[in-house]
Amino acid sequence: MNQIGTLAGSIGRGLFAGAFGTAVMTVSSTVEMKMRGREGSSAPADAAGKVLGVEPTDDAGKERFSNFVHFGYGTGWGAMRGLIGFLGLSGPAAAAAHLGAVWGSEMVMLPALNVAPPATKWGTKEVGIDWFHHAVYAAATSLAYEWLDR
Repeated sequence: MNQIGTLAGSIGRGLFAGAFGTAVMTVSSTVEMKMRGREGSSAPADAAGKVLGVEPTDDAGKERFSNFVHFGYGTGWGAMRGLIGFLGLSGPAAAAAHLGAVWGSEMVMLPALNVAPPATKWGTKEVGIDWFHHAVYAAATSLAYEWLDR
């Protein structure tokens, strides 16, 4: 197979793996939110709304848009995991690289779009919880990718 076909296959597997990782992260964050009695964050949907010019007009629309953004974002980042695999990285190193890309972009983009304060204002516990959920996503995505790539 030529390199473009190999790259396309890696990215396709990454997209499927990203959808799986997003589902696993959703379970993780839902359990944590219920245990702590907190609401979900609207920052990702607020960021996407700013970039795309989308402003849902009611609560149901906000919920739908938030879910769309959550699953679209996580699935899309799976393409990065596919690229990482295409470049020859696998196992824990690939999961760590993927986590660094996903979480690092969040740490930069949300404050840059003025939808969340910088992590330095969150407190250690909140940063740790956010990191944990993203680590769950990266690990689940990487496990799914490795399974699909065997």
